[in-house]
Amino acid sequence: MNYKTLDTSKIYLITGAAGFIGYFLSRKLLEKGCRVIGIDNVNDYYDVNLKHTRLGYLESYEKFTFIRGDISDKDIVMKIFEEYKPNVVVNLAAQAGVRYSIENPDVYIQSNIIGFYNILEACRYNPVDHLVYASSSSVYGANKKVPFEETDFVDNPVSLYASTKKSNELMAHTYSHLYKIPATGLRFFTVYGPMGRPDMAYFGFANKYFAGEPIKIFNNGDFENDLYRDFTYIDDIVEGIERLLSNPPKGEVQHKVFNIGNNSPEKLMVFIETLEKALSKALDKEVQFEKIFEPIKPGDVPATYASTDQLQKAVGFKPETSIEKGLQKFADWYVDYYKVK
Repeated sequence: MNYKTLDTSKIYLITGAAGFIGYFLSRKLLEKGCRVIGIDNVNDYYDVNLKHTRLGYLESYEKFTFIRGDISDKDIVMKIFEEYKPNVVVNLAAQAGVRYSIENPDVYIQSNIIGFYNILEACRYNPVDHLVYASSSSVYGANKKVPFEETDFVDNPVSLYASTKKSNELMAHTYSHLYKIPATGLRFFTVYGPMGRPDMAYFGFANKYFAGEPIKIFNNGDFENDLYRDFTYIDDIVEGIERLLSNPPKGEVQHKVFNIGNNSPEKLMVFIETLEKALSKALDKEVQFEKIFEPIKPGDVPATYASTDQLQKAVGFKPETSIEKGLQKFADWYVDYYKVK
């Protein structure tokens, strides 16, 4: 295994720094002594207080610089590159959420397509050592073959969100080919953990429980053919990204795509039961959600399951946090942060 460890002398630009993955990655790099420039538009797609809490933690680090701005504004992006001259860029700014892309397509095109194009253009005119960007497991669409491998055919996305992420991979490939930009795309598989995104199911389930409301489960109430998800704990995701940062693709094609998932999918109902147990432990009382079963939503896929062989081969890393451990950390954080005990 011959990969380079993190270079702390470089300047790291992280877009979406107030976001879930952006925050944890920024914090890890800052803890190691790196200089981090963060940009985020702090939009109100979910509770902005959580974003401000994350930013508050980051701003306590001397080597952190925050710019409030939108990557879909080309002038802002160009100015940041010219002023700070980042060596490594991690593009995590994106409009997230599969279901929301059906209601509000405009923001996905602005952020995920135009925003990413601006980042690519900035890397073209201000050469960088490595561009790492967020793709998504949703590019696999309704792929029946499991586990999903990076070489699988991914031209049938079933949501606009997935289409934008697949477009990002194509755009990155083209720019890498034309302008020799070393670029790595990461197909994330259902990332969860403390300080996560409130629009994610596990977070929403906790919110509903404390509001005294039933949770809706979109699996037709069919336990035999339940939805499977590859849930990946945030620390595993950050570790995987960190290992890749100083290891850009080499050779003829300087563009590579990796799955970054847990490689062990769980039934949705098992995940929900594990969350009930974790909250029970955090509260010292039994927690049971009131459940309403609904049909599967348009854009949802029956299973996500990552093959992580390529990532392991490249940087010797395989995520290993169990959902028991990961959800317990989330539950403990939630109970403390929202003072619900």
